[in-house]
This record gives sequence, structure tokens and C-alpha cells, in this order.
Amino acid sequence: MGRAIDEDVVLAKNLTKQYDGLTAVNSINFGVRWGEIFGFLGPNGAGKTTTIRMIYGMSPPTSGGLTVLGLDVRRNIRAIKKRIGVVPQETNLDTELSVLENLEVYANYFGIPRRIARERAMELLNFIYLADRASTMVDALSGGMKRRLLLARALLNNPELLILDEPTTGLDPQARHLIWDKLRSLRDQRVTLLITTHYMEEASQLCDRLVIMDDGRIITEGSPSELIDKHVSREALEIRVAPELTQKALDVLIPESESYEAQDENLVFFAPLADKLLRTAEEAGLKIEYVLLRRSTLEDVFLKLTGRRLRD
Repeated sequence: MGRAIDEDVVLAKNLTKQYDGLTAVNSINFGVRWGEIFGFLGPNGAGKTTTIRMIYGMSPPTSGGLTVLGLDVRRNIRAIKKRIGVVPQETNLDTELSVLENLEVYANYFGIPRRIARERAMELLNFIYLADRASTMVDALSGGMKRRLLLARALLNNPELLILDEPTTGLDPQARHLIWDKLRSLRDQRVTLLITTHYMEEASQLCDRLVIMDDGRIITEGSPSELIDKHVSREALEIRVAPELTQKALDVLIPESESYEAQDENLVFFAPLADKLLRTAEEAGLKIEYVLLRRSTLEDVFLKLTGRRLRD
């Protein structure tokens, strides 16, 4: 099916969702471009899952505009579902079937002929490194294997848009990185991906662009590096001093910083060259109990904009 070059894959205008008087998504605006990984980053309850449930047709918008693949979700959701893939947050595989059978049965929903379905299923099992588990019952799989199988299932219909809700929640680091690698390879194949996550590192590693959500609203948007440059700075100096020296540390370091935040017991100062701040502190005779020079993160951005951490 043809597509306009400048057409967004997903376009939301003043998108709102209310449940029994509670506003879960509050008049948000965003656009997802072809061939990118677009992310929704935020804590649990921020409105991320509600937003994507509207995108793939599980929950109708209360008000506002929402198009997917150029089609209005209110009028064309069946046509949209044929062209997208969804990896839900919950593991909803059929435990009474084997790995391969799960894929073959799901292929029926798209009218894929049996022979083609099996070929496609085996290709996908090879892609996610589960071909040797084709005859294994789902209950015997690890959590990471089940997430990979959900990914394979979502790819059966060769979707133009792949939606993943918290794709690596609860996985160990090795399983998480394996899924990240597969998602990057799909992006390289020009599949558009839309993910929700509350993992700062996941958003930084995967997303070409993202929005940060809190309390049903979008509070900022851009690439990970753009958001860090805009709201904090590329480098951070994290220090801890005795309580009686806190004011002196602020007096000495704030003038040479672009911004600062109090994070737990530490003071974090942001500057393009944070090591200069450390030298300034040493020259001022500050007795530092703890020091860390590091790159700034999306969690720093979230903390500055909301006053709390993503994990709170």
C-alpha cells in the first residue's frame, strides 16, 4: 500500500482518554515517523500503556484525533490491525500449545495459508534464536524466551508498525540486551517501532526520539541527546559533603554550573566539562566525602522536570 513521504505513521492531536471521570491521558500531541524507534518513557501510571492501547484499538479515545498509517482509529481499526504487530505487556501465549503451534494458530487470524505460515514461523524462530525450541511447550520456556516468542508472533503478518508495551520488564540483563539487538535489526529493516518503557537505559539505547510522560501529559519530546542538552548538560559531577558544608558547595559550584539537583544525599551539578567543577571544589578546599564524574542521563532530565525519579 502506498504511503505519503511526509505522512506520520502515528499522529495524535489533543488525544485524551478518561475513565469514570479520571483523565488517564490529557490532551497529548505527538507524531511517529517512518522507520524510527519512538518511545514513551515514564513511571508506571504515567499514561503510556493507555496511549498505545488507543493506538492499537483496545481502547477508544475519549476525544482528540488519532490516525495510524494514515487511517482514523475510530473508523478503520480493522484495516489498521492487519498492518501492525503488538507485543503486549502481559504474556498471553497459549500454554497448551508448543512454540511453533502458537505461531501457526496466530497466523490463522491473518488468513496466512498453512504452508506459508509454517515457513514464516520457522524464519522468525531462527530470527529470535528459538528454532531449537519449536516443539517445546510454552510453559517450559524462560521469561526471556516467552518475550522473544511474543515478538515473533507480532511479526507474523510483516507489520509496518510494531508496538511493544514494556518489552523487557522483568528480564535479566542478558535477555534484555538480546531483545534490544533484535529491535535494532528490525529498525534497520525499516520497520517502525513504538515502545513504552520505564527503563531509562532502554530508552537511551533504543529510541531515535521519545516523549517523557507524567500524570497523563507529555512534558518534553526529542532525541535522548537533545533532551539531555536541553534540560541538563552532557556531563555531571555528583558529590556528597558533610551537611555543614552543603551551602559552601552550592556557593562555589552553582556559578560554574548550568544547573544542579539534589539527588538523595548527593548534590549533582551539570556542566559541559564537569571535571572543571571538581577542580574548582578542590581549590576551594571543600572536603568531599563522595565524588562521581559521569555522563548525564534521561533520569536526570526526568528528575529535573518532575522533582522525582522514574523509579519512585
